[in-house]
Amino acid sequence: MRFRFCGDLDCPDWVLAEISILSKITSVKMKQLCVQVIRDLVDDSIDYEKVFKLTADAKYESSDVRAAVATLSFIISSAAKYSVDSETLNSELQQLGLPKELSSALCRAYGDQHTKLQEALKKKSLRLSRLSSVDWRVDYVLSSSEVSKIDEPFVQIKINKEGTDSIAFTASPDKFRLLLNELKQVYALMEGQS
Repeated sequence: MRFRFCGDLDCPDWVLAEISILSKITSVKMKQLCVQVIRDLVDDSIDYEKVFKLTADAKYESSDVRAAVATLSFIISSAAKYSVDSETLNSELQQLGLPKELSSALCRAYGDQHTKLQEALKKKSLRLSRLSSVDWRVDYVLSSSEVSKIDEPFVQIKINKEGTDSIAFTASPDKFRLLLNELKQVYALMEGQS
């Protein structure tokens, strides 16, 4: 069976296996546990001490607590990734065997933070470094120590990226025209995608 929160794919077997572990806690503690997991997804900070207290009455072992957190993290992050609304997520979790009151508690916590989750996941997604600036200049080289007469222009280009080293190179007029033409083609393709 295919689930929207899994990207219209089958639910992973390990998630199915952990549903029974999640079923052992109360709906109030499920919501509080989801809040901790969402905090981890948004701020990269989870209070495991609080998580262990929340799951103490369910008599979870340490491995069960970590499995429950991993399962909730997968469910919540995947739902946000695929823009699944709370009602659909609630229905799909019930189809997987999570009791109605627990799936409702999870979906309430998810629905409250849906926008914030998507923004945080966008920031964490794979990105190439961003350009901060491009500096260039044209040098007309008359001669060098190796060749007595060159008499040709060269383009000096320096690409500065945010948070990393800059890249500098020299190109002949022909190579620079080729680079410029290819960059224009890439730009046109990118504009067509958006």
